[in-house]
Amino acid sequence: MGRMYMTSGRARDLDGKLIALIGGSGFFGRHLAQELLARGARLRVCSRYPEKAYTVRPLGNLGQVQFGRVDVLKPESLAPALAGADAVVNLVGAFAGNLDGLQGKGAGGIAEAARVAGVAAFVHVSALGADAASRVAYARTKAEGEAAVRAAFPAATIVQPSVLFGEDDKFVNLIAGLVSMLPVLPVFAPHAKLQPLFVDDAAEAIGNALAYPLAHADKTYELAGPEAIDMADLHHRIARAQGRSPLLIELPDAASSAFATLTGWLPGAPLSRDQWALLQPGNVATGAVPGIEALGVTPRPLGLFLDRWMVRYRKHGRFGSEIRPV
Repeated sequence: MGRMYMTSGRARDLDGKLIALIGGSGFFGRHLAQELLARGARLRVCSRYPEKAYTVRPLGNLGQVQFGRVDVLKPESLAPALAGADAVVNLVGAFAGNLDGLQGKGAGGIAEAARVAGVAAFVHVSALGADAASRVAYARTKAEGEAAVRAAFPAATIVQPSVLFGEDDKFVNLIAGLVSMLPVLPVFAPHAKLQPLFVDDAAEAIGNALAYPLAHADKTYELAGPEAIDMADLHHRIARAQGRSPLLIELPDAASSAFATLTGWLPGAPLSRDQWALLQPGNVATGAVPGIEALGVTPRPLGLFLDRWMVRYRKHGRFGSEIRPV
């Protein structure tokens, strides 16, 4: 089809369109909001706690950003949020709680409400590795949510993002914080490969899907980064960017599983039992469906950003010794 997209931030291909972001107050939602506002969209950011998204307001012009209180477990709250919307993006997801209600049947409920509201375009954010046969509730309900969305809104675009990274994420920064504090650090699932994706590239992909809904209707896309990185290498890269040399101990699977089982229930635990079960086999694109390039985006590698982002974790910040690439 050729590249019909303009550089993110310059295109005004969503000018005046009202887009409802359901579950839009989180990390991905904030970055997606910035992308869509730059393309001229009007936003209605909806979640159980919309005040968490108030930082989005200054990014738009007067009247360009609205907020709505929506609880997916209370379907009656959806209709007001979707009234008058041209498009909807469902970002709702969780690792715990009523996962069927949130991202299984709940996703289908959002899609059905969008269809009833006469919404022209619907983008559903699932996850890479969604699997209806998985014993892990997160992966299973993500797959069930895809099926429910497809049944309720056949023209929906479904995207399956990999782990998303960004300067303000809770993935790279979790590892970075541990590396900066601990002289000895265990590495869980050291040989598990991930394809981390820059969050702004994922946001651009969704923006493109919304700008050209007919071209992407009834399609599913895997959104993955340009390289597969195993967990051991990821830890080494982060440590190198900080100018640190902690002792990284690659834990065998049995030890990692036991750790997640015994401590995963604690508040702030680095790894829950379900997260371990998802991490252990790795999480990379299968190639069974089109990738992010089919949405007009060339994903950028983690290495393009890591040295700059790790400055705040160095021993003396910007005044520490210069970090040389290896």
